[in-house]
Amino acid sequence: MSLPVWKRNLYVCWFGAFATAAGMSQIIPFLPMFIEHLGVHETAEIERWSGLIFGATFLVSALVSPLWGALADKYGRKPMLLRAGLGMSLVIFCMAFAQNVYQLFILRLIMGTVAGFIPASIILVATQTPRQYSGWALGVLSTGGVGGSLIGPLFGGFLSEWIGMRLVFINTSIMLFCAFLAALIFIREKFVPPTKKAPSFRKVWQLVPHPGLFIAMFVTTFMVQLANMSIQPIITVYVKILAPHTEYLGMISGIVVAASGLASVIAAPWLGRLSDRIGARRVLLFALIFSGIVFIPQAFVTDPWQLTVFRFLLGLATAGILPSINAIVKRMAPSSITGRLFGYNQSAQFLGTLGGALLGGHMAATFGIKYVFLSTGLLMFINAFWVVISAVVSRRKQRKIEANG
Repeated sequence: MSLPVWKRNLYVCWFGAFATAAGMSQIIPFLPMFIEHLGVHETAEIERWSGLIFGATFLVSALVSPLWGALADKYGRKPMLLRAGLGMSLVIFCMAFAQNVYQLFILRLIMGTVAGFIPASIILVATQTPRQYSGWALGVLSTGGVGGSLIGPLFGGFLSEWIGMRLVFINTSIMLFCAFLAALIFIREKFVPPTKKAPSFRKVWQLVPHPGLFIAMFVTTFMVQLANMSIQPIITVYVKILAPHTEYLGMISGIVVAASGLASVIAAPWLGRLSDRIGARRVLLFALIFSGIVFIPQAFVTDPWQLTVFRFLLGLATAGILPSINAIVKRMAPSSITGRLFGYNQSAQFLGTLGGALLGGHMAATFGIKYVFLSTGLLMFINAFWVVISAVVSRRKQRKIEANG
């Protein structure tokens, strides 16, 4: 028996998300070395350019995501997948031939403009999947990105030593082109273009049934990504503090980082199916509270293996956060502006990624690493409280509207 169209599209998007995340994350491990290869030799300058080049893509992506979301509402979701897959493939191919750090920086800016295969996949899956399966489908889709992000750095480090850094860019370009071809050949979308003119920013918020709850979702996305990314840059430093005499710092750090990702891959489909049964808001609330609880003991661990256990538990919790937010946005968003609202949410995620990468290192240097974990735990509790308050307020408004109607 053939698969339903929505399920086939889900599996194709999963493959594309996996290829995109794996390809993009291949570059991260050797980015500072590539910058040095391009002629920057002072350590301080390498660090400065690494931050600028890494952050440029996320900043531009945050700015243009609402535009791509609006175009998805106007022209369909599949064209956005094709635009992102082919665009990223071409830009990364050009990075292989960059001759100086300025060219690489400009290409990363362009990358931020055309990027967005995974966000486009989320919109496509969210809008095509039947309501009763949306949580499960978005959970499954998230494992593609997480799984690719786990495998990518391992392959990137290995390939850069084996075939050279420039050829890794070409390999990444090929992977993204495969994602483009898969979407072109196998994705099926019956899209009916809207007859009305695209609404303005103000009109969008007039069409939204519960603006406060949507804003709470966007802020939660930002905060969760900020919390997660603030930890990533300092994991290796923290492992070194916990085990100062280890000879396997890189390997142990890799295990610690991979633990949360592996847990997310395991838990995301199950939590998605649970959200279909009991509601995405409940899963989101419990995941935020559990994340806040698990962050706190990470500040007091005494060896890397304790940290690994808590990172694994954290991955089990965070696996339910972003898919639940996407499910809530999908179920509440009017069909005419679904892409636009997902675009706003993706902007929040990109800004959280950028802010966390910049904030974590500065906070650790100023206050100490332990306070990074404590502050991120506090952020999770604040978010949980805000989600509850927003839900209560939206219910009261709905009851008042029904009573007056």
